[in-house]
Amino acid sequence: MLSSNRRRLRRRATGPTLEVGMKALVFYGPGEKSWEDVPDPTIVRPTDAIVKIETTTICGTDLHILKGDVPAVTDGRVLGHEGVGIITEIGSAVTDLAVGDRVIISCISSCGKCSYCKKGVYSHCLADEGASGIGWIFGHLIDGTQAEYVRVPFAETSLYRVPDGVSSEDATLISDILPTGHEMGVRYGAVSPGDVVAVIGAGPVGLAAMATAGLYGPSRIVALDLDANRVEQAARFGATDGIVSSDPNWKDRVLALTDGLGVDVAIEAVGVPATWDMALDLVRPAGHVANVGVHGKPVEFPLDRMWIDNITVTTGLVNTDTTPMLIKLLAQDKIAAQPFISHRFELGDILDAYETFSRAAETRALKVILNA
Repeated sequence: MLSSNRRRLRRRATGPTLEVGMKALVFYGPGEKSWEDVPDPTIVRPTDAIVKIETTTICGTDLHILKGDVPAVTDGRVLGHEGVGIITEIGSAVTDLAVGDRVIISCISSCGKCSYCKKGVYSHCLADEGASGIGWIFGHLIDGTQAEYVRVPFAETSLYRVPDGVSSEDATLISDILPTGHEMGVRYGAVSPGDVVAVIGAGPVGLAAMATAGLYGPSRIVALDLDANRVEQAARFGATDGIVSSDPNWKDRVLALTDGLGVDVAIEAVGVPATWDMALDLVRPAGHVANVGVHGKPVEFPLDRMWIDNITVTTGLVNTDTTPMLIKLLAQDKIAAQPFISHRFELGDILDAYETFSRAAETRALKVILNA
């Protein structure tokens, strides 16, 4: 039986009729979005689950979508790829989860059976859900989590139970930014004990890279950002040094921390050509450049002069294969989630939340949490 908050009465020419509906944040092309009524999600495949959103958030990738940087996102798409909620319905093939479970919705969906998933490369899941070969489907190829309810494909391999004692707000950070910062920045960058690590961009994902880099024992973590507030905040996430990159001497200041050799690992966590160039400028011979940022335009890689430096460059979409480990660390207070959260809004105030998040330099926003 439908609960009262999922009923919508709409009047038509034939009189009042009962329709099922919910509220969601809908994308209508670059710069256009609307919080409006949409149909409720339903079970489509036996491996699906329906989750009632308790907590969701806004990602820098959502801002890239609104700028038109992700053309695969079409008009009418419900945005969002992060969240925690309660399972309200499961498909007939779902046996390891139950209605009432509180779960983390992974930003990457995994069928668990294809050749990529068996190798842990969930970001390229071959199941045909939106498009074969892409694991990031929420708010991209299918409707996402900035809504009252969401359909979750491959529920058993794409949802994670929230441990007792972990709040929904804290658990939401496991959906995307913590795995992304850890896997694409720290693990792909091969951060090792004693390394000097530069993180270019002290937004939420950059801060997640700093917080998880500390697990591997680097000697220094250097935060760089144009925003002095974010550089200052970075100390709360493990940065040992902070440099405002508008300083004309920013490069010399970083190199001075490395005896002039350059950093062992440069993590690019913004997604613009200027910060990519900064990473190349800072890395030492035989070092690593780990690209994390979502780029909306091409960058240059001067191979004619870089090849001789034996630099390793990595990039890619997060796989979320370290999510179970990060959940354990969060539950044991080995990773602090609360410092990431700067603002809280009701889900119905999501347009205000977008305004706050998009003006982070003015509002001092880090992670904006939306509670249903």
